[in-house]
Formats: sequence, C-alpha cells, structure tokens
Amino acid sequence: MKSTYKILIPLLLVLAVTVSCRKNFLDRPSLSQVTSDNFYQTAADLRLATAGLYGGPIWFDWIYFPYLGIGDILSGNLLQPYNADLVQFTTFSITGDNSQLANTWRGFFKIVAHCNVTINSIRSKSPATIPAKDVNAALAEARFIRATAYFHLVQLWGAVPLIEDNTRLIDSPLVRRNTVPDVYKFIAGDLTYAAQHLPASDAPGRVTTWSAQGMLSKVYLTWAGLDQNMTRNQALLDSAKLYAGNVCNKSGLSLLPGYYNLFRTQYNDNPESLFALQWAPGVGYAYGNALQAQYAPSGDLVTGGGGWGGAIGPTYDLYTMYTAQDSIRRKASFMLTGDFYPELNAAGGGFKSGGCSLKKHIVGTAADNNSPTMDLWSSIEHNAILRLADVYLVYADAILGNNASTTDAEALKYFNKVRTRAGVDPAPLITGDTLFRERRIELAYESHFWFDLVRLSYYNAPKAISTINNQKRQLFTYSNGIATPTPYNVAITPATVNTFTLPLPATELTANPKLAEPPVAYY
Repeated sequence: MKSTYKILIPLLLVLAVTVSCRKNFLDRPSLSQVTSDNFYQTAADLRLATAGLYGGPIWFDWIYFPYLGIGDILSGNLLQPYNADLVQFTTFSITGDNSQLANTWRGFFKIVAHCNVTINSIRSKSPATIPAKDVNAALAEARFIRATAYFHLVQLWGAVPLIEDNTRLIDSPLVRRNTVPDVYKFIAGDLTYAAQHLPASDAPGRVTTWSAQGMLSKVYLTWAGLDQNMTRNQALLDSAKLYAGNVCNKSGLSLLPGYYNLFRTQYNDNPESLFALQWAPGVGYAYGNALQAQYAPSGDLVTGGGGWGGAIGPTYDLYTMYTAQDSIRRKASFMLTGDFYPELNAAGGGFKSGGCSLKKHIVGTAADNNSPTMDLWSSIEHNAILRLADVYLVYADAILGNNASTTDAEALKYFNKVRTRAGVDPAPLITGDTLFRERRIELAYESHFWFDLVRLSYYNAPKAISTINNQKRQLFTYSNGIATPTPYNVAITPATVNTFTLPLPATELTANPKLAEPPVAYY
C-alpha cells in the first residue's frame, strides 16, 4: 500500500540527506562504513544526524511549487496562469486530485518521518558517554523541525494525524486524524522542549533557543484565534507576547540593515535568519532549491537554462499595497518593467526587466554567486522560514491583542523597526489592518500570506473571506509609472469559511480511508 504513513525512513537515508547540506554547515566524516550500530556514538554523530533535517530532498516537495503556490498564489500575491494545479489555487477550485496538494501533504509527513527516526534513534542509540546537554540539543533540533512541519500541516488541513513513531505503522498503517487543539498542543510541546534545550547561539544555519521561542510565539498567536468569535484567547496571546518579547528584548539579535540584501546569497544565514533551509549547489533535480528554475523570468538568470517564470507575476492586488516610499521592499520582491538589477547576469552587464515578474528568490547564475557547481536545480539561496522581522510583527500583534488599536511603546518600537529598515516612515499607532498589511508587504513571497489569512479566519472568518473576495487577482502591465491590470478570464470561486481548510489528497484517502473519519483526541 502506497501511503505517506508507510514510508519508513532508515538511518542510512537520513544520513544520505545530510550530504545535501552545504559543506561548511558541518564537517562530515566518510559515511561509507556507517551503520545503525556504530552511529550516534559521539556528539559529532548527533550533529551530523540532525544536519540532514535542514534541507535536501525531504524539503523538495514543499519548495518545488507549493512553497509559493500555497503561500503566495493561493493567497493572491502571485499569479501563475498556465499550470493547471496552480490555477486551481488562484480560483479556489482545488480538488483532492491536485498534485501539488498531494506533494505538500506527502512532503511534510516525509519531514515528520525523518525527524521521528532521528529522535528515536538518538534516544535508543546514544551512549551515556555523550553529555546530556548534547543529546538534548540534538533532540531539540529535530523536535523544532518536526513542530515546524506540523505547524504547516495544521494550518493547511486542520485535523491531521500525529505520528511520533513511524515503525508502529508497519502493523497498523491506517490512522485517524487528531483534533486541531491537540495538534497545536503537540506543536507547542515540541517547541517548548526546543526552547529549553537549544543553545543561545550556534553555527550559522543551526537553530537556537531564539528560533524556537520565535516559532513558539507565532504558534501561540495563531492558536489564540482558534474557534473564537471576533476575539482571541488572552492566555495564548500572553504566551505569544512572552516568547516574542524574549526574542526581541533578550536575544541581542537585530535586523539586517538592508532589506534588499536579505535575499542575496552572500547574506545567507545572517543573524536575522532564525530558521532557513540549507541548500547545496550541484546536487541535481529533487535535491536542491528549485525556486529560481521555476520562477525566474529569463534563462539569462539561471545557469543551465530554465527560467520558466516569464508568465508568472505579481498580482495587481499586491502591487497596490506598496506606497511610492516603499520602493526598496517592492523592488526586492518583484520586478516592474524597466527595473535594473546589476547583480543579476553581471557578466552580461546586468539585467533589465522586460515585464512584471518575481524577484525574490531570483539570485542569478553560478558566476553571479561565485558558486561554480550551482546548476539549474540547485540555487544556493538559503530561504528563511522564520525571520526576526516576522517575530517583531508577531510581538506587536500579541500586544495589540483584542484591542482595536494600540500606541503601546513596545509594539510601536518593533513594528517601526521593520518599517524604518525599509525606508518607510514610522507609524504613530497600530491597528489590526495596518499589521496585516505590513506583514503582507514585509514577507511577500516567503510563503506567509496564506497562513496569515488562515490565522485571521480562525477568529474573524468574515474579514478573511472579504479580504480574499475583494482582491484584484490579475496580472498587470507597467509603463511610464502606470500599472494597468490585464483581464484574467478564468472564473474565481468566491471564498467561504471552508476555503481555509484544504481538501485531503485523494491518494491519501484511498490509501488510508480512516482519514475521512472524525478526528480523535491524542491526549
């Protein structure tokens, strides 16, 4: 029976994935003589095992199309007019047969499985000679990444199966989904453990306690709205405020001075990056970061051809969010006709955009990045899943809480740090609408906006529905400083509250009919 749940990930596969991480992320001994009996014997072994969870093929199903397909096409930031599966995302006509839907489900449960194998192997194989703090830190890394996968799953599908030991699926492969509150409780448990046992600093690219506390603040902020009616749970908002406040006020971290530089490869794993996927060059299809291959508007920008993003572009709706003052974030996020990027195709004199297309994640050729082995399928951009600016905005949102507006000094301090870094005037007060808009602009094309809409739908479904139904989901042309929307001649199904929960993949329902049954408690 083919099913996500029957994928049992052996130790050697986990170790093979590790090779996909960049060379200076971890020194690697030869793996030719590794077995499950002689591995996990030293702290270095544990570091090697967890390194494989940060990138490579276990993340490819998500990064290939769904990362932007769900995060930004489904949410109305980006339009891809010719891929049938992604057109379903634009028009809210998603069926269980959508291949990108299935890839997303399978991909995140693949990550969960890798984390489970790593966690259980560390617990059962590590000798007492390894210091407890090193064992706990390795477990914390794996639990952080497992929690991140489940955080995506619960926001996309609601009730999903909680799996901690994939070997149990050998005898009982059919499992039911667990209730949404229990999934959030599980995620919070993993992240709380990670926050307690991860170090305050580590090698660039490794998660720290600040990564865990930042992610935990975001989980609590989202959870606070679950099943609420026009309000949010104050105790959960307080937890979001606590953990985000710790990151803001105790970590010693600060925003990278230049917003534009966040998305250039020489700034990979900068201190603002709290969790980023680690991608290696020259690894070929299904092992690397393929974002640029699919979304670059020209083959001149991608080593080895590719660049199939000429017809993909920002929506007119997103374009209208930017003021003239907000040119830095706009140009870093998407290209307008006539925009010039000297760092792209630098050997050819730079790149002048011939239309409106994606810029974020378009980092240029192997020569542009001084990475000789970088190929079509392996951009070396380490795309951030969680940035410090995101946590700043979470902190401001948690302080705002259930109020209509706030002039709280702490909230304004961190909200305006995000704005002033982008060259935008500071705001005198914060409302739910200004926070929502700021997040959309700051985090555009980083797969956040759909999840922001889901968070809003938890406690204010009418507002989330209205936001989507009033969007201008169409491409546009740009000439002489004027943007002109172009017709999108495909019917868009009006959003309802059900829009915010994706259908279960048909392949998974066939393999595991119990997924269709009502969810059950986990605790």
